[in-house]
Amino acid sequence: MSPRSIDDEGAPSPRWPAGSVRKALHGGALTDATRAAVSTRLATPQVIEPRFFTSESLVTLRAVCARLVPQPHPGAVDIAGAIDTRLADGIGDGWRYDAMPSDGEAYERGLVGLDETAREMSGGAFIALSGERQDAVISAVEGGSPAGATWRSLPARRFFEDLLAEAIEAYYSHPLGQEEIGYLGLADAPGWQLIQLGERHPRETPPVIGEQPHHDG
Repeated sequence: MSPRSIDDEGAPSPRWPAGSVRKALHGGALTDATRAAVSTRLATPQVIEPRFFTSESLVTLRAVCARLVPQPHPGAVDIAGAIDTRLADGIGDGWRYDAMPSDGEAYERGLVGLDETAREMSGGAFIALSGERQDAVISAVEGGSPAGATWRSLPARRFFEDLLAEAIEAYYSHPLGQEEIGYLGLADAPGWQLIQLGERHPRETPPVIGEQPHHDG
């Protein structure tokens, strides 16, 4: 069971059936522009060939992303590949922390640092470790003081925060990620003016595992 399938109180989280978002492509729920964008994302190869990272670095990044954002169907969305594409195309959000280098340099150095930490903690490269030991390495980086020479000049916690944020964004901006949480906000043709907090529109698919009751306040 995915770590995201249990909520903080131990109850099963809502889960939606496969195809619940993809079916919105058929019919009048999406504008033409949105339908084209969603179709393009769904047509993206499941494994994206590297254009920015080396093949070895991309394998490491995929392993890290698999621990940060576990997927119901592992590898269905190539999170690391999406990051590679962004960096190769020179796309950014226009800002960075003053203590951080450019996005591309931060990723390159950070992946080296993760391997250094993995070797210091467990005696092997990150990709060679068990999931539990990989999580320990990631937690050390998140904590801000991991072993490894790279982290003397690259702020580990900032690197972790940026990587986590981008991994989550890459996954949940993909239609398959949105399908996992039953998100149908991309259905932009008819609008959502009649939907209130806690309500469901008839075109939204109900979960196959029940939602938790809504509490005001």
